[in-house]
Amino acid sequence: MIPGDQPNMQALLQQAQKMQQDLAAAQQELADAEVEGSAGGGLVRATVTGAGELRALVIDPEVVDPDDTETLADLVVAAVHNANEAAQQLQQTKLGPLTEGLSGMPGLPF
Repeated sequence: MIPGDQPNMQALLQQAQKMQQDLAAAQQELADAEVEGSAGGGLVRATVTGAGELRALVIDPEVVDPDDTETLADLVVAAVHNANEAAQQLQQTKLGPLTEGLSGMPGLPF
């Protein structure tokens, strides 16, 4: 190979370091961000981080029926699921642009 045809290793290293910093910053933003999901017309609301960690669960007393805990459980599951879908969308928004060029590169888990 002609030496001029080889990529500038210093430039590649700097680019990789910047990508790593950008990815770490995006992951921190996700950990700090919160999104909400709801079910039952807002009677049950779940708040999760952008990373999918459940932070809060609010249940309207109107939906609590001691004789029908199955419905309440279903609403909780639906609200958490809805919140996790919102977190996944946020992850795609934050991480997608950073990782789209990396897929298929050897040694990278994308």
